Amino acid sequence: MKRIGILASYNGSGFLTIQKAIEEKILDAQVIVVVSNNSNANVLKSADDLNIPNFIINDKKFPNENIDEKIANLFKEFKCDYIFCSGYMKMIGTNLISEFEEKIVNTHPALLPSKYGGKGMYGRFVHEAIIKNSELKSGVTIHFVNEKYDDGKIILKKELEIRKDETVDSLEDRIKDLENIAIVEAFKKLLT
Repeated sequence: MKRIGILASYNGSGFLTIQKAIEEKILDAQVIVVVSNNSNANVLKSADDLNIPNFIINDKKFPNENIDEKIANLFKEFKCDYIFCSGYMKMIGTNLISEFEEKIVNTHPALLPSKYGGKGMYGRFVHEAIIKNSELKSGVTIHFVNEKYDDGKIILKKELEIRKDETVDSLEDRIKDLENIAIVEAFKKLLT
């Protein structure tokens, strides 16, 4: 059984999607540890409720320490096979990337590679840009993390057509639904 570590900054909805798929025996894995940079993140309560060890690691809590190294060491200590970024809003450091090369998985709410990836292109900003530019399709890309934003090797993509009456809100909702499907499919692929 593969061991998954989670990096999250807020709610960790992708983490909950993975956890549900594990409980439903769709994924043969276990979420073993959750790490957040935000002491008020809801993901920490979710992890507590599920009896999953969870940690807050940030500059405020550990001033003058190498946060990237601290996170990498924690994931090594928990013997993680994969790390999933569930809305983690910090750039992943080189220590973590080198320790877990092609083992850190991220989800992006657009089709990559495209102008809708990279620094500043996340969440609602992506959907606003897609609607503004009258794109005909969008989607979700699950990819490995490397040193550049949204640049790692693609694991899987799922796309949808933009409706004539599409709004930023409706697109965001549809992408979130598609993302849940894509996350589980990507991990099924990785875990076999």
